[in-house]
Amino acid sequence: MKTKKNTVLLAIVAFIVVLIAVWFSFFAKESAPDFSQYPAGPERKAAFFSYFAPIVSELNTEIMEKRQQIQTACSKDSPDTASLKKLATAYRVDGESLSPAATCDALLDRVDIVPVSLALAQAANESAWGTSRFARQGNNFFGQWCFKKGCGIVPSSRDTGKTHEVADFRAPSDSVESYMLNINRHDAYAPLRDIRSSLRDEDKPVSGLALTWGLNKYSERGEEYGEELRSMINYNELSQYDETTP
Repeated sequence: MKTKKNTVLLAIVAFIVVLIAVWFSFFAKESAPDFSQYPAGPERKAAFFSYFAPIVSELNTEIMEKRQQIQTACSKDSPDTASLKKLATAYRVDGESLSPAATCDALLDRVDIVPVSLALAQAANESAWGTSRFARQGNNFFGQWCFKKGCGIVPSSRDTGKTHEVADFRAPSDSVESYMLNINRHDAYAPLRDIRSSLRDEDKPVSGLALTWGLNKYSERGEEYGEELRSMINYNELSQYDETTP
């Protein structure tokens, strides 16, 4: 009897160990490389770009798969509204008040790539090449805020009366994915999406340089912010990454 109890106890312990391992595998926080270990300049930049470029490219591939689904669903005489509803919710398209055709147009405007060059320039700009406090502690490489108490990291220089925090992400890729979704659905970046749609209509490449003109509201610096991004893209020759963008 005692042997049987011991066997059951060992099985329970083993099960708990497996659960803990699974938890850490799926939920434990991941970190980007410590970019501060590289000398500031070409070496740090190379490490930064080589780490983030594949992440952005992979997410763009996923976005293009969603875009293809939309195009397929909308190509029918009667658009498949059921398959579009989930995407409409995710991308904040009010499918209830729009006609099926208008919903398709709105989704195609929003479900599209963010050029790798643009994402790299913004990540470098917002995170001080991955060395900022928020990048190191919260995997936040794009300066994204959140507005629920405890949702992130409280800025040390937050103005009196302000309640925002800087979002804390489980992994760097989560930060990139959140940034790209923000670009694709927030009203502030409608000018960027308009530029992108125009490029699509004219069968021209969607480049990071072109889309910087639609980002004046991303920063309090306004037009100066866009100019800074264009300078970073040109100086670091980041447009080369757009050649492989879908």
